[in-house]
Amino acid sequence: MNKADRHRAREAALQILYQHEIGRCEIAQAVETFFGLQWPHAEPAPRGLRTFAAELAQETVRQLSAIDPLIADTAERWRPERMAVLDRLILRMAVCELVRDPETPPAVVINEALELARTFSTEDAVKFINGMLDGIRKKIAAERER
Repeated sequence: MNKADRHRAREAALQILYQHEIGRCEIAQAVETFFGLQWPHAEPAPRGLRTFAAELAQETVRQLSAIDPLIADTAERWRPERMAVLDRLILRMAVCELVRDPETPPAVVINEALELARTFSTEDAVKFINGMLDGIRKKIAAERER
């Protein structure tokens, strides 16, 4: 899958996570609804894009019990539940990707998260997410070295 498709897959994963969070539906249902009813293009989503987006969204939800404490610890007294929804979802998704896919360079994951924040949130969010993910990246790297 090329870079543009991977970016579009991350956008789709974020939108799936948003639907899951706001709609309080099962993640599998959010995936089906997004690709079945909300996909914005005339052509169906390419298989690789759909698979990447669905797996990233589902894995993010499965790993929340590990992801949220890492975010909360890095944010210092700022629980993920108190963050803006989209900022929290972008962080969760990026942390999931940092943890699950060590072959993807952390700089790529962080840059993609920042692009999502620029598209879906505010410039303040971009700065916040950048600082958070840099701190989390360092913690993950330290854990892997042990």
